[in-house]
Amino acid sequence: MTTSTENQSNPLDIVKWGVALLLVAAAVIANQVFAEASVVARVAGVIVTFAIAGFIAFQTVKGKQALSFAREAHIEVRKVIWPTRQEAMTTTFIVLAATGVVALVLWGLDAILLRVVNFITGV
Repeated sequence: MTTSTENQSNPLDIVKWGVALLLVAAAVIANQVFAEASVVARVAGVIVTFAIAGFIAFQTVKGKQALSFAREAHIEVRKVIWPTRQEAMTTTFIVLAATGVVALVLWGLDAILLRVVNFITGV
């Protein structure tokens, strides 16, 4: 019998997610309660609290999977062959021209259909 490693989770993960959620909630509430305090101090407190909550969340199974996915995505993005400036400009102009042509065709069809409906209804 084989077991799926994706469904295995640590029972402590629920506690970790709860602590992370409580830290985020505490940061939001503290930001509101201490509204008269310095903005720099409030922002620093929120950033530090979110960083701690993120660190705790990344210690869970799902958090480690998300971190692994982000690393793999970064590797894939580095493999992409990006177009040159000239290719990007040419493609942009082609798209703009095609959009303009389609807009003119739709405008013409709208005008024709409007006249046909006016003729039929007598309005």
